[in-house]
Amino acid sequence: MSLEAPRPPHAPSRDAGRPEMVDDQGFHHISAEQADELVRKYDNEVNFRRLTGSTGAIATVACIAISLFHVYTAGFGLLNEVMHRSVHMSFILPLVFLFFPRQKGTGTPRAWGFGLAFAAFYMFLAWQLVDTLSGQVPDLALWGLMGVVGIIALTALPIRALGGLGDRLSVVDWPLAVAGMASSLYLVVFFEDIFIANAGFPSPLDYIMGLLAIVMVLEAARRTMGETLPVIGTAALLYAVLGPYLPGMLAHRGYDIIRMVNHLYLGTEGIYGVAIGVVATYVFHFVLFGVLAQASGLGQLFIELATILAGRYSGGPAKVSVVSSGFFGMISGSPIANTVTTGAFTIPMMIRKGFSPKFAAAVEASSSCGGQVTPPIMGASAFVMTEMLGIPYNELILIAIVPAAFHYLATLCMVHLEARRLGLEGMSKDQIPQILDVLKRSWHLLIPLVAMVTLLLMQYTPFLSAFWGIILTVVCSYIPLLTKALKIGSLDTSSVLTPHRLKEGLVSGAQHSIAITAACACVGFILGVTTLTGLGFKFSGAVIQLAEATGLWLSAVDPTGTITTTAATLFVGLLLVGLACIVMGAGIPTTPTYIILASIAAPALNELGVPLVATHFFVFYYGVLADVTPPVALAAYAGAGISGSDPMRTGLTAFRLSMGKALVPFMFIYAPSLLFVDFTWSEFLLALGSGITCIVALSAAYIGYFKTTLGTLDKVLLTLAGLVLVGSNPWAVAAAGTVVVVVLGRNTLLARRAALA
Repeated sequence: MSLEAPRPPHAPSRDAGRPEMVDDQGFHHISAEQADELVRKYDNEVNFRRLTGSTGAIATVACIAISLFHVYTAGFGLLNEVMHRSVHMSFILPLVFLFFPRQKGTGTPRAWGFGLAFAAFYMFLAWQLVDTLSGQVPDLALWGLMGVVGIIALTALPIRALGGLGDRLSVVDWPLAVAGMASSLYLVVFFEDIFIANAGFPSPLDYIMGLLAIVMVLEAARRTMGETLPVIGTAALLYAVLGPYLPGMLAHRGYDIIRMVNHLYLGTEGIYGVAIGVVATYVFHFVLFGVLAQASGLGQLFIELATILAGRYSGGPAKVSVVSSGFFGMISGSPIANTVTTGAFTIPMMIRKGFSPKFAAAVEASSSCGGQVTPPIMGASAFVMTEMLGIPYNELILIAIVPAAFHYLATLCMVHLEARRLGLEGMSKDQIPQILDVLKRSWHLLIPLVAMVTLLLMQYTPFLSAFWGIILTVVCSYIPLLTKALKIGSLDTSSVLTPHRLKEGLVSGAQHSIAITAACACVGFILGVTTLTGLGFKFSGAVIQLAEATGLWLSAVDPTGTITTTAATLFVGLLLVGLACIVMGAGIPTTPTYIILASIAAPALNELGVPLVATHFFVFYYGVLADVTPPVALAAYAGAGISGSDPMRTGLTAFRLSMGKALVPFMFIYAPSLLFVDFTWSEFLLALGSGITCIVALSAAYIGYFKTTLGTLDKVLLTLAGLVLVGSNPWAVAAAGTVVVVVLGRNTLLARRAALA
């Protein structure tokens, strides 16, 4: 049998040689296979092998088993946290080596450099443990350990002869899968001996399995994520080992391999820490719900509803893109998959209506990334945030409303102004479905989503809410068959989750959790080392020192005396942390990025007096922004693959369209009332008004149009006034708001005079 990643709706064609299909509205689209290839090209997390034969059958059974395990535990009770996380890893870790190719490329100096570095590091860790355990265990066992790690190190090298570069497994993939399963299954089988009977007194075998787990997690992260995240994880481990040899404030006492294995493998601060805990108890369930909901037709329903809401207005297809991406983002955890899925429908329509290919792709990418910050579901990072902040999920949803609204307001505002500048009309009446027809055909698809959101708002646990969402998705998909049998309706029966489609959904849900599991396990190294060495406090200290020094300099050189040292220090600190988020998020999923930065960078903002909730939202937003920030703007590049535009220029345009996500974090830092923190009506209303005015001003400046074409001076004034409006000083806000009103009012009068002339 063949296992494939779930395919998005058909994407538009731009090459005459490709097979095309035409839908009932006359739009040309490329095949589903080509849309699938776009996702696989830009999103390494879904670059699954297509397994066949006995390997495919075994992988299918494993995927179905772990999906059913999580559905059952969500509804009927979780296991002990270490046991639950270990069972999850026992299934997912071996699937990494079955579903993901060994290397993307071979033979290049870069590939050999990274391969040799990782291979050397694996052997270094093994040698350290062998040297420590020498005399405590038989030499044969130690040599066996060196041999196993040597094989893993060999697979890290880009040797083409080993195979495993495509859909076919290499000779070492099955042994690696077994080793990955064994490292976690060991904790399940010997749980009572390790954590109860002999707690605090690990055996040599515990250390051997712990070392194997560390090496396997690094190699799994390399397969699913590329080199960036494993390099950071390796750097964290080296930092723990080499502490005594580091200079200045970076130095610490240093920790040997025994202490590291104790902390990272036999405790809940490392591999089996909060990151994997969130994946195993929250993320997996919502990923599975999203896959099943999309298979049942909910994604298509979102597109139809968005078309009804926004299609008739100026630049209709672009506004449909913004609204549908916001809807779809609630059930899709991947901005790239969201871009391709909804963009396959909206990008060609935008281009046909008159938008440039670059702008069309950028609109879709920017909107798709917004789904992760949009209540009520949001992305996986939201569930991590509830754990780290210790606040109920229903409160987090409330906190996220205003920032998400600002993001979509900014995107819609720029889309509207661009459409007016180009003189574009909305979609024709025959292209917009009738609301009654849509609801009559698909009303049953909304039941699971409404039920799940209701349970979340009633403060039921997220995994129990997801459990009922999953169950109702399956059950409600059969309502069309029931109404058809009873002859009481005309519901769409094409999306019924038959046993075969349900099996595919369970497999796909597990597949889409593989990469995030590997990434979060690797993040466990960073979190573990941070708690072990105090790295977070050291980073915070460095940021604060640099921010204070820069703040003093800025206040000293300010001739007006309006810049205070405190204000300048906070502003510079925000810039440094925001930059760190964007750099860290380049090519790394949002959830691992958020976990790392919330543990390391966020404490710096706390030291600067920023409320805890605001610091976490700040790093969260900038982690999401990385998906549309060149040079690694993967969502924008996927959109460019559909539109045929230049990827880098598309990425830059998407970044500008995402200014809501770039500026909103500064707004709620300066006015925490936007997050309902230290809430006062006066601060909230002032920040709300200045935020809306800021978005309108900067949108007009970027597009260069408001009722009529803006001159250079107008654009400069609007840009400066918009940036001032980000702050919370009432007098500065009043002055900047006056400038915006004068500039936009003047252009409105000029447009009216031109129309009357």
